[in-house]
Amino acid sequence: MSFNRRQFFVSSAAALSTGTFLSSCKKADPGEEPEPQIEAGPHFDISLAQWSNHVALKAGELDNLDWPAFTKENFDIGALEWVNQFFGEPHKTLGFQPRGGDYIAQMKQRCEDNGMKSLLIMCDRVGSLGNPDTAKRTAAVEGHYAWLDAAKELGCHSIRVNAASDATLSPEKQADLCVDGLRRLSEHAATLGLNVIVENHGGLSSNGAWLSGVLGAVNLDNCGALPDYGNFYLVKNRGKAEQYEKQKALYVGNPALKEDEFGLGYDRYQGVKDLMPFAKGVSAKAHDFDEQGNEIHTDFSKMMQIVVDSGYEGYLGIEYEGKELGEVEGIKKTKALLERVIAEV
Repeated sequence: MSFNRRQFFVSSAAALSTGTFLSSCKKADPGEEPEPQIEAGPHFDISLAQWSNHVALKAGELDNLDWPAFTKENFDIGALEWVNQFFGEPHKTLGFQPRGGDYIAQMKQRCEDNGMKSLLIMCDRVGSLGNPDTAKRTAAVEGHYAWLDAAKELGCHSIRVNAASDATLSPEKQADLCVDGLRRLSEHAATLGLNVIVENHGGLSSNGAWLSGVLGAVNLDNCGALPDYGNFYLVKNRGKAEQYEKQKALYVGNPALKEDEFGLGYDRYQGVKDLMPFAKGVSAKAHDFDEQGNEIHTDFSKMMQIVVDSGYEGYLGIEYEGKELGEVEGIKKTKALLERVIAEV
């Protein structure tokens, strides 16, 4: 789990004061130079989101059970962010559910064999936690229970979920419905010692102000955020003009939203600022790079400073989604960029 800088300094106060007292009692040798006082900087580790390898996984070129070893051997990364569809089975009413038998135990063993740590499971297609139908909303809440159990067995700290509702409803009504679903799911997760974290992932959840308001209203310590650098498009322009205009009309009049060639979105830097107070992870999404190795859509240095200023310390998850480079090369470029911007701070 992330370790807040404020917590570090508070918990270290006694040790520091003791060390100061002892050093003051020590008689310095004549001419001895005093040891320089070095303040420790923030600490970050890098993890890998399984979606970064979704092309190979969907094509059957990479098996889910082999992913821990593949990640270690190709990228020298020791922490994993799983995606439920790659080890789930379709369920008629609850969407994806974990495979039965000892499959999760096999995943855990593969991680242990390779010295890998599981951080979270990204859960999609398990029902809408903000469904206006009470019975369906309850089914969505309870549908996530099996994924919480799987996360617990794997040793994760969280499951990542979506704050989704009926887009035709008012933002306020959607917020109320999502707060209800998230609160009930988080209360159950707390009994397992787990977090429920929400990613900005389309619709109103990609409006940083709206999602931070939802998380504030849930007001539970184990309900947080997974800010994603690149997921701040409420509606993406996928080339289907009639469908795009219809969806876009649901958000007309919101001054915080801007439109570009990719769709209608919220400022990504402001969005990450909005969500970092709730962050229990960070998704460093990358698509394309220039000749200097910089991501051309997101200023990673600027994002890194936002993360540092929030006081967050912990894992930064690579999520490569580009199409110009192969997945392996794209992940490596994203890792090199992350390592560089981490070193800068």
